Amino acid sequence: MKNKKICGFLLTMLVMTTVLSACSRAGTSSNSLSLHHNEVVEKPQTGGVVTYGYSSPFMGFFEPAFYEGEDDFHVLEFITEAMFTIDDDLSTVPNIATWQESEDHRIFTFKIKPGIRWHNGDELTVEDWKFAMETIASPDYTGSRYYSVEMIQGAEAYHKGEAKNITGLKVIDPYTLKITMTAARVNTIDNLWPYPMNKKYYTGVAVKDMPESDQMRKNPIGIGPFEVSLIEPGQRVEMKRFDQYYKGKALLDGVLYKVFDDKEIISLFEQGVIDIENAPRDTYEKLSELDNINILQSNELAYEYIGFKFGYWDSEAEKIVMDNPKFADKRLRQAMYYALDREGIIQSFSHGLGKPIETPVSSASWAKIPDSQINTYPYDPEKAKQLLDEAGFVDVDGDGLRENQKGEKLVIHYDSMLGSHSAELRTAAILEDWRNVGLDVQLNGGALKELNTFYEAVEADDPSIELFNGVWGLANDPDPSGLWRENDLWNYPRWSSERNEELIRDGTSMKAYDRDYRQQIYYEWQKLVNEEVPMIFFAERESITAVNKRLQGVRVDSLGSIIEPNKWWIKD
Repeated sequence: MKNKKICGFLLTMLVMTTVLSACSRAGTSSNSLSLHHNEVVEKPQTGGVVTYGYSSPFMGFFEPAFYEGEDDFHVLEFITEAMFTIDDDLSTVPNIATWQESEDHRIFTFKIKPGIRWHNGDELTVEDWKFAMETIASPDYTGSRYYSVEMIQGAEAYHKGEAKNITGLKVIDPYTLKITMTAARVNTIDNLWPYPMNKKYYTGVAVKDMPESDQMRKNPIGIGPFEVSLIEPGQRVEMKRFDQYYKGKALLDGVLYKVFDDKEIISLFEQGVIDIENAPRDTYEKLSELDNINILQSNELAYEYIGFKFGYWDSEAEKIVMDNPKFADKRLRQAMYYALDREGIIQSFSHGLGKPIETPVSSASWAKIPDSQINTYPYDPEKAKQLLDEAGFVDVDGDGLRENQKGEKLVIHYDSMLGSHSAELRTAAILEDWRNVGLDVQLNGGALKELNTFYEAVEADDPSIELFNGVWGLANDPDPSGLWRENDLWNYPRWSSERNEELIRDGTSMKAYDRDYRQQIYYEWQKLVNEEVPMIFFAERESITAVNKRLQGVRVDSLGSIIEPNKWWIKD
């Protein structure tokens, strides 16, 4: 997640999915979102230090408003905490802050818990939260979080340097903050910036200087269960228990966050050097053979897809133009869905770490339509052939490959990225499935593309890009805006329709404040994309977290593996 060019929106989506995950989750149920490491009921022991491993040097921006990737965010999950948190169905719920909403849904009055302490002893007040939002809205702010404050009244003028304050932010008392929004929107809370910044601690530091300040780089502070005691830039962060943590002292004495080479991950876990790490999928089998390790699996808040290119992005009009007739007949798109043995490919090349999906909504979400109400596109080559025949894609010259509806040679170019050791074999299997139903789908340029090159070509609508295999992160709120509207730059397939636009608007309308109404709207939207197939939804992938059996109390879910680390403990 470190390349800003190719990961601009991917990073934004990561931020949106992790921005509320912090050090706590609401509830501790064992549904699909929340998985326990160990169900054995024992009395927790106190003391000891555990090692959390990571695979590459971290950047060291240890302030939520400025971090760029998960390398820094993992540290922040131990030392920070958000005003809100996320429930097991991906709904945003109170944590430090509760709120009341005006009848017109534009004014929110927040109250925070008193007595919460920063690591330097200062008490948390709403001034710290207000300061964080002012920092993000500053004209000198260079991070990627402006989207999380732009809905506040007066934020735009402040951001442009036209105002000295944000009119929509009003401190009532040290524990009460009133925020006025520019307009009513059903998912305001899901998108609003939830992390405080210690205003006193940053006194005298200009926003433009914050990223290189000692407050962020050398001596970061938070309100979480652990505080930073030592940073070796890019390599290790030592954290010790924060005894004034408002939920009570953590069970561990501390946590060591340390960078290791993933090539050595098996031996490091075997030797007990690492206690916990999000491991690469291709290490799954070997890690599973270790007697001292448990493997925790969780669905990622993301989906893999194969997109069709329907047109291009008009930068002047700032909207998509659907001018590519190649994929105009949805029977071709549906046939290509049926032709793929997705389950077999997941089993063969991803160690079974994933499951086929049919819509771009997380299986954990309250908005996910039941599979019984949509087409699950099971592997059915005969059905694929039937659809192609009906649509007029037939083999005219007897070479085993189908021509288009005009009797012309049909060649479809496919793009995917370099990645795991099995990437080329996996791609070959996908292409073979399509060839088996008579479709001549060829790897564009004869080779997989490097990540950077791939996304640049897809976003620029390179004419040679016709079919492309990518991954999108998801926010906890199911609103498809940002990826699926005609004026969304990151609508990479360049597909939309009047019904699509209408449903997306309805999903955030005033009526959508009724959860049942909003759920039904998203059911209808998922039925639409399931029928129209603007992309093949390939899989909801599973991540794996390796945990030494001595470490207890670990939970993983779609948002991560650092959940309530104050409850982690070491079993002798």
